[in-house]
Amino acid sequence: MSIHTAVNSQDKETKGTEFLGSYLETLSMVERLHRLLLDVIKDEFERLGLLDINSVQALLLFNIGENEVTAGELKSRGYYQGSNVSYNLKKLVEAGYMHHHRCEIDRRAVRVKLTTRGREIRTIVSELFERHAGGMVGQDVIEEVGLQNINTVLRRVERYWTDQIRYIY
Repeated sequence: MSIHTAVNSQDKETKGTEFLGSYLETLSMVERLHRLLLDVIKDEFERLGLLDINSVQALLLFNIGENEVTAGELKSRGYYQGSNVSYNLKKLVEAGYMHHHRCEIDRRAVRVKLTTRGREIRTIVSELFERHAGGMVGQDVIEEVGLQNINTVLRRVERYWTDQIRYIY
């Protein structure tokens, strides 16, 4: 083995170790950010005295928006785990935040959409996000180009992970 080859091998190993460290930090940060997002939503609802809905359910209402969907569609979009979404949809229907009815084509599937009360929750979450976006711009937390770059990288990671799942089987 030449000296040049040995040095190149060490450089690759060092870069690989550094990359792994950064990758693990990113994974940890994504997880922490998701938990913080749920805490921020929870705090907003507590401030408003809305205690009959949790942050996961509020985010679910926000993501459904004006659409009429099934639990399977939400799961396939990658928003939620199967049992989690089924449980939360059931609770949201019971609390009056969503309507549900059997799908005309597949009677086993149940379609859901927001009630007026559900749309009010969606509006609260939407206004919270708008305030945060304005605050980030006003306080120079990040510029739009920075967010676009983050989103581009996260979409690439999402695509990579999705490919890993598909090719396992």
